[in-house]
Amino acid sequence: MPRRILVTWVGHADLNAWKQNDNLSESHQQAVVGIVKNIKHEGLGPIKSLLNEEVFDEIHLIGNYDRSLLLGFARWLGGKQICHTVRLLNPLDHGEIYSLVDPILAKLNLTTEDQLFFHLSPGTPSMAAIWVLLGKSKYQAKFFQTHYKPIEKKSAILPTDIPFDITADYLPQLLREPNRLLSQLQSQSPQEIQGFESIIGDSKALREAVGRAKRAAIYDVSVLILGESGTGKEMFADAVHKASLRLNKPFHAINCAAISGALIESELFGHAKGAFTDAKEERKGLFELADGGTLFLDEVGECDLDLQAKLLRALQPPHDKPPTYRTFRSIGSSKDKYSDVRVIAATNRDLLKMVQDGTFREDLYFRIATFTVKLPPLRERSNDVILIAKHLLDSINREFQRLQLKDVYFPKSLSSNAQSFLRKHQWPGNIRELKNVLIQCAVLSNEETISDSDLRAAISQIDAPRRSSTEPTPTITEGFNLEDYLDDVRRPYFKAAMAETNGNKTRAAKLLGYGGHQVVTSYLKKLGLEKATPEQKHLKKSK
Repeated sequence: MPRRILVTWVGHADLNAWKQNDNLSESHQQAVVGIVKNIKHEGLGPIKSLLNEEVFDEIHLIGNYDRSLLLGFARWLGGKQICHTVRLLNPLDHGEIYSLVDPILAKLNLTTEDQLFFHLSPGTPSMAAIWVLLGKSKYQAKFFQTHYKPIEKKSAILPTDIPFDITADYLPQLLREPNRLLSQLQSQSPQEIQGFESIIGDSKALREAVGRAKRAAIYDVSVLILGESGTGKEMFADAVHKASLRLNKPFHAINCAAISGALIESELFGHAKGAFTDAKEERKGLFELADGGTLFLDEVGECDLDLQAKLLRALQPPHDKPPTYRTFRSIGSSKDKYSDVRVIAATNRDLLKMVQDGTFREDLYFRIATFTVKLPPLRERSNDVILIAKHLLDSINREFQRLQLKDVYFPKSLSSNAQSFLRKHQWPGNIRELKNVLIQCAVLSNEETISDSDLRAAISQIDAPRRSSTEPTPTITEGFNLEDYLDDVRRPYFKAAMAETNGNKTRAAKLLGYGGHQVVTSYLKKLGLEKATPEQKHLKKSK
């Protein structure tokens, strides 16, 4: 049987109307006066006025008040109201408001036939904003407003149409028109965006990644973060969580590559007592611990097909539930559990190729990749390298000083030659490699300034195992052309340098390590990257 369900905050105007139109107990009278002070509100208040005109099967009242006060107000309204008392510290904090009302809505067990209504009038503008956001995205709801008319001494009931749909209109448009939005995505540095302050750098590639992540953060869609090892995927996942409406809820992370298949299922879903030999007591999994918050699945491409099937079941909500509704079963249990968890996944692997190879489920891919964010490798962020290196070195200095190593350690800085070397190095291990190199230099250097030779020595030590195990002996076959091969290697770097400098050949030459723009001009022509001038195009047409 379909239900008409009303969910509303109880505002000061409602309490004042109750005080003026009912015989309150002395304790309730004092409590209401203490809340509404000397503010005057006429009429029956927004909620009572609405209920006099509209009929609902369920009415859910949310109040930041003592429960006995909320129950007394509910009795005055008449009927059977369900009261939800919450502790709200800041009625203007959107994130806190969302974190309180979303679990209430998740427990309504809505079906596709139910009609959900939000009352926008009671409470603060921030509360109304959250109703609109939820009602046009996660929950398909309708809205009411009430407006008191002092001349007629009654309230007008206004069914309110909000003519846009976030998930149906805005997000698809965002994905269809990336070129139009590119400049907007790059308009702010990470330090200007709430939640992303710890992301260091200001290159175009980083700004675009942060811009996309910022857009995705405010929606409860699943996000897949792509990037090489060491590019900071977990830091980005944490930033998305902090920039979302879930920021005051738990953030849990798990590295799917670091835990064996037998243990990772228990880590994710928990286990019942006696489920296996060492299961001496019941244990909650991360899906349960992250309820209301975010779960980060790092290196999700390392999951085997059996675990992928179990993940898919957890990530596939029933048709009548919100997209973050998770159903799972602990190991050894016969009962399902439920939680509200936003999932962010990350990988350094090509999942689409794995789908083609049959090693990653296509349905799981599309479940976790609702929105993708690709992190640029450090070699494409040459202008950021020094900023990151100085930030890391400051942290290393503070950590070593905290250990009270005054007699053996003094703060280090980077020489100009070291900074030049940092820009030119390709950093195959990205930020993780950079940090390890700086730690090694800080420990081994006896000087206050780290030199380029210190960096080379540290890199040679770190690179030695990788070179010995991964660098094959080149095979030269008939028809091989070394210059053509080198041109293929050069082409993406010249493209990246020209894009990074907006076509400035002098600056591109500096980025690539050349002395002047003439070398860049020559290579651009050789590599087929030189854009023709209008005069050249006209001459080509006339021929």
